[in-house]
Amino acid sequence: MQTRRIKFTLSFALVLLLATAKAQTYTRISNGVSINTKGITTEITFFNNGIVHVKKYPVGNVAETKSFSVIGKPGKPTVAIIEGKDGLQIKSKNIAVIMSMPSGQIKFGNNEGHLYLQENSTSFSPVKDGNENTFRIKQSFKLERDEAIYGFGQFQNGHMSQRNQQLLLKQENMRIAIPFFQSIKNYGVFWDNASATVFSDSNNVASLQSEIGNCIDYYFIKGANADSVIEQYQLLTGEVPMFPKWVFGYWQSRERYTSQHELLDVVNRYRALKVPLDGIVQDWQYWGEDQADWNAVRFGNPRFPDPKKMIDSVHNMNAHIIISVWPSFGYKTKIYKELEAKNMLFNFQTWPPKDVKVYDAFNPEARDIYWSHMKNDIFSLGMDGWWLDATEPEKAGPDLVIDAQSTYAGSFQKVGNAFPIATTGGVSDHQKQLTKDKRVFILTRSAFAGQQRYATMLWSGDIQGKWDVLRAQIAAGCNLSLSGIPYWNTDVGGFFTGNNYPLGVKDPAYKELYVRWFQFATFCPMLRSHGTNTPREIYQLGNRGEWAFDAVEKYINLRYQLLPYIYSCAWQVTSQHLTMTRALAMDFASDKNVWDVNNQYMFGKSLLVCPVTDSLYTSRAGGVAETNFSNVKTTSVYLPSGADWFDFWTGEKMKGGQQVSKQVPIDIIPVFVKSGTILPVAASKQFALEHADSTLEIRVYEGANGEFILYEDEGDNYNYEKGVYATISFKWNNAKYQLEISDRKGKFPGMLQTRNFNIKLVGKDEGKVVKYNGKKVVVPFN
Repeated sequence: MQTRRIKFTLSFALVLLLATAKAQTYTRISNGVSINTKGITTEITFFNNGIVHVKKYPVGNVAETKSFSVIGKPGKPTVAIIEGKDGLQIKSKNIAVIMSMPSGQIKFGNNEGHLYLQENSTSFSPVKDGNENTFRIKQSFKLERDEAIYGFGQFQNGHMSQRNQQLLLKQENMRIAIPFFQSIKNYGVFWDNASATVFSDSNNVASLQSEIGNCIDYYFIKGANADSVIEQYQLLTGEVPMFPKWVFGYWQSRERYTSQHELLDVVNRYRALKVPLDGIVQDWQYWGEDQADWNAVRFGNPRFPDPKKMIDSVHNMNAHIIISVWPSFGYKTKIYKELEAKNMLFNFQTWPPKDVKVYDAFNPEARDIYWSHMKNDIFSLGMDGWWLDATEPEKAGPDLVIDAQSTYAGSFQKVGNAFPIATTGGVSDHQKQLTKDKRVFILTRSAFAGQQRYATMLWSGDIQGKWDVLRAQIAAGCNLSLSGIPYWNTDVGGFFTGNNYPLGVKDPAYKELYVRWFQFATFCPMLRSHGTNTPREIYQLGNRGEWAFDAVEKYINLRYQLLPYIYSCAWQVTSQHLTMTRALAMDFASDKNVWDVNNQYMFGKSLLVCPVTDSLYTSRAGGVAETNFSNVKTTSVYLPSGADWFDFWTGEKMKGGQQVSKQVPIDIIPVFVKSGTILPVAASKQFALEHADSTLEIRVYEGANGEFILYEDEGDNYNYEKGVYATISFKWNNAKYQLEISDRKGKFPGMLQTRNFNIKLVGKDEGKVVKYNGKKVVVPFN
């Protein structure tokens, strides 16, 4: 151990003033150093070769922190420490950290001298957290002028790049606060703080300021590309489990099904129409309509006389059901009384406001109680998953009252942003401990860093049914994915429609919006129709043969045809840390034209999706909405450079790096396939697990080498964690113009031993049929 002594002075004003030191000192600690400079203790340690952990606090203070996000265990990278005239260098295999002297500023670069990011300033402002002395903390960084950054969770402002704006990172309906961003330069910064935080970027200086913090605590993460940044981040905060295969089918929902009969009638009608369906959702008030019985976590409404029979009936129709559960309870409920007796309820207003209280999800015993009621009164009936609503949690009343609320983990002001990971994590852990036969599935509207490990599917909240809101969803979903949360969806058609479309589905203008929103949602991780003000089951749109019905049915069937691709992408999320909803900058970072594109994205690594986000066929002549499809309209699409592109619908091949105009009749959303893609396409089915895909069409998009790994398993248990699954690799060699189908790897119960692959070379007349028995096959083309 090597130590030098330091003399320093430390004075506080409104902001801690950093005094000039006559000398510096550092102490070698595990995987790094601790150094005092200008009255600040800075700990710089390497979590691994690609992640640097930085902690700062005033000298003499204790940097006690609790991370709700970080669960990874540090490795043992080789770390070199070099003293130089310009400061101290701490280096791993991949990253060089330089602390400048005497300023104490930190720079992150590589061992060849290339700079990624540098600090600008640090401040600690003394504040009170109840009776505790603590700080408002702030760290700023210098960014390059044209450097694009992404992440911070979900915002509804339509911005793709988060440069030159101010964002409040505080959980709220329609806003998801994740204190993590990543740069087009392939690094990320995770700010490990659960209090309300403001990100601000102006004049190329970006800062993060949190209301409460005993210390500044952040991680610098370096990767080779956006996916590897997310991989490192998930190694730090938790990896993503597989959802059941049925999650990726079509889901029908409404606010709300008012009876057992009504819910079952919806599933029956889909089956009678032979329109595919995998899931139905029961929203609130199944417990009863007395507000004092709010969220009793049990069936109490007489209109649901036999909930087990209802669930069994859904299953007998080969569908699945999830149910709404909130983190708040009315005063007459059994769970309220049990939590109240143990002082485990908060005292701030929530929604609905009268005599309803939120539980302290930070308390492990409270999480046990919460789950015990869910397990005994709902899960035991055969429920398939959870809709954990209002996990911000929903708050009403003054922030001062809410922030001062004491929780098991500290004041709400200090830890409030972590409420969603605490409550969803409790449910996820408890269910997985109970059974490994049914994968956890949680639909929820809020998240914190690391929540991806708890099998949660986020949705974008109670958004308005409007065209500009539809467009804003694209950037919102992409930025959430870039925040390390890969699963996300929206209420198709927007949750609220009454102000904009009071006639709902009877209004042709709303039908046009709904159809376009549905097309977008087909290429999202979950396809789920939900909302209030108007019903939106497919038969509400008209009859087969009418434009709205036919367009929606077409995309439901397309969703099922793409299930082999989607489920294999889900395996890539779990096994390779990839993400489905991908900003164009993730895959085409060298093309600066895509850095701030907010109306296109990649779905998986192969499909370029360009949603139609304008009304093209409806007008309100004389105040009455009328449709006119006589003239086919067009929309503009940018094809990123670095690849050739094929029109998904026609097979037409085009060069990348250009803007193209595409016709968009009401039943077409522009979708392009990247050259080198191998795309498996199945026959449609009535539900995801109806049958194995004994015949698959394998579409090959030539022009570049490519590979696709088809993933298959039992569909709904955790045996895949033990290696019980199978993969088949397809490789296209563009120079040899041949497709190689590998030996099948692995096995699982019910696996097809033989099947047919219909190989189609897109844009060419040639196609071939391969009878595959698990052994390698090479398929040449002319």
